Amino acid sequence: MSRFEGRTAIVTGSSRGIGAAIATRLSNEGANVVLNAPTPEECSEIAEKLPRERTLVCAGDIRKDAFARELVAETVARFGALDIVCANAGVVTGGPFANSADEDLDFVIDVNVKGTLRTLRAAYPELVKTKGCAVATSSVSGLGGDYELAIYDASKGAVTQVVRSLALEWGRDGVRVNAVNPSMTRTAMGDGYVDDPGVSEAYMNRLALQRYAEPEDIAAAVLFLASADAGYITGVNLPVDGGITASNGQPDYNRFRAKA
Repeated sequence: MSRFEGRTAIVTGSSRGIGAAIATRLSNEGANVVLNAPTPEECSEIAEKLPRERTLVCAGDIRKDAFARELVAETVARFGALDIVCANAGVVTGGPFANSADEDLDFVIDVNVKGTLRTLRAAYPELVKTKGCAVATSSVSGLGGDYELAIYDASKGAVTQVVRSLALEWGRDGVRVNAVNPSMTRTAMGDGYVDDPGVSEAYMNRLALQRYAEPEDIAAAVLFLASADAGYITGVNLPVDGGITASNGQPDYNRFRAKA
């Protein structure tokens, strides 16, 4: 398939995990891909796997407005246009909120919220020219609450709402804005959880599909939202969660009911 041949995409946070899967899939389907991470070294492994003539590494801190604008400018200088922005970069911190440090709060909000906003704001003029689209990586944590993840939930809730608001604002310019909302995914960020037997048992008791997501599962949904097949879809936060948000939170009574 070459759904994205001749199109250009920026993928922030693309050195590993979901971002690397998105960048790889876009490249495999013909797109010019701009990789982003804080340093060039972080992008080197994924960059080596993609066609050199269709790949650009633009390393820097998306928390900084000047860099967000540089990211877009370098993209257009190299490839001539910008069609797709995947605002994927994100970080997480957890633990009791009452014990949290200001440094953690600032870091998560700066990357997940301000970084997403600044990336989208910088990209907007170019997306208008191409009638392009943006796909953010939010989370099921942006749709409902978690235990001891108040800062992360606040950041992803903000992303969820940004997508809805910008879809309304930018739709008049022909620019679509959507998000994917993954649950626990097999990435470096989730390694400490997915390999824990107790956590896995708790998750499997909630997961309709009875497996964790792989980064490629999330990438597939991102590419759908970025494709022409989703041309009349905007303002959507799409759960890619194995069925977790299909539940109202009550347990599977019959599964755990004591048998006489």
